[in-house]
Amino acid sequence: MMKREYRTAFNKLRKIGVPVKDYGEDGFIISAEENYETVWADYYAENNSSLDDFGVNHKINDILNDHGLYAEWENGGVLGVSKM
Repeated sequence: MMKREYRTAFNKLRKIGVPVKDYGEDGFIISAEENYETVWADYYAENNSSLDDFGVNHKINDILNDHGLYAEWENGGVLGVSKM
């Protein structure tokens, strides 16, 4: 079972449509391969104001930061979520 801060952030992200995947005790990941109406993460993004310099949507960062978490690229299609 996910720790509280992970579970709360996971639920908030899922509620706004972010493609999150539960990894049990290890937390969760965010898919960068399920960008449909909204681009949530794009490793190769250029000039997209909805993404930070690393290709992560600002809404994701805001929710993760509120819970002491951050996202980091595991590969070009997946963001891992870790505790700060």
